[in-house]
Amino acid sequence: MRSVGVEEELLLVDARSGEPLALSGAVLAAADRSAGHLPGRGGAPAHTFEKELQKEQLEFATKPVTEMGELQEEITRWRAEAARHAASAGALVAALGTSPLPVRPSLSAGTRYEWLSEQLGLTAQEQLTCGCHVHVSVESDEEGVAVLDRIRPWLPVLTAMSANSPFWQGQDSGYGSYRSRVWNRLPSAGPTDTFGSADRYHEQVRAMLDTGVLRDEGMMYFDARLSAAYPTVEVRVADVCLEASTPVLLAALVRGLVETAAREWRDGRPPARIGTGLLRLAAWRASRSGLDGPLIDPGTMRETSPAGAVEALHAHVREALADHGDDERVREGIARLMERGNGARVQRELLRTEGSLGAVATRCAEITAVAAT
Repeated sequence: MRSVGVEEELLLVDARSGEPLALSGAVLAAADRSAGHLPGRGGAPAHTFEKELQKEQLEFATKPVTEMGELQEEITRWRAEAARHAASAGALVAALGTSPLPVRPSLSAGTRYEWLSEQLGLTAQEQLTCGCHVHVSVESDEEGVAVLDRIRPWLPVLTAMSANSPFWQGQDSGYGSYRSRVWNRLPSAGPTDTFGSADRYHEQVRAMLDTGVLRDEGMMYFDARLSAAYPTVEVRVADVCLEASTPVLLAALVRGLVETAAREWRDGRPPARIGTGLLRLAAWRASRSGLDGPLIDPGTMRETSPAGAVEALHAHVREALADHGDDERVREGIARLMERGNGARVQRELLRTEGSLGAVATRCAEITAVAAT
């Protein structure tokens, strides 16, 4: 069975005002102190936290697992640890794709981040967004590229399901996932053409690096890519999700997409002939609507309801889900998500009931902590 891992980026906020706090250094120091009393497994560090582009962020990654119940435990554990270390530094952690309140982010120290700031200017300076990345193991680069070529039309549905960033710089953006719009300002971000082979994929990466616009392979910010560090396909289109159960749902669906695509490749079925321009429209529609407006059906590339698009995705991967033992979990997760709504809907409802964006941020931090217990 293919292994799955999840990376989550969390926002550090003030417990009273909800304003983002540039405290990642203090939180990481607290994690390091705590790890000094915990034995590392096999020589590995006892915590998995890292800094991100901005000091208002904290990132963690789960270990690779094969069972979704174990993935749920991993996410729960690391969210709880993040909340504990943040509290020791005087902050809360909130699973928010963007800050509801206005913020002037503080760039993290480091040569790479300094290069990004100099090269990208205001785009990098404003880039305070928190995403969720799903890694699924593949047997080879050739299989991985075959997967990338075949999952392209399905990725916008994942953006819609995970949408958790309706507010930007203190106002309602009108989008469910404004994070994805901010992220797509980056020069290599977004959907890709089909590659056809691993050789062509790597040729494209080398050609992009040779332009000098990008510093390294880690800046290949495709919607889905071959990981430069692990033998995985990495899907990068989701906002960080408010509740800890949602990234598990996404991970099960992404593994289903990867397995379904690999089977199609082995059976000699070509990828759908859908232009990148259409995929950009589908991605924009998903970021705008979330689950509260029309989406693009991945099979027909025509407008459909949110329920129709999600059901099309579920139907597409149902056989793989059943083979993994994930179908019942996915059915239940989809039903809960469609009834309750994604994080964008929850945030807007909180604004109506709480009356301020600061309260939205602090309440979402409470939800994040509750989901981690």
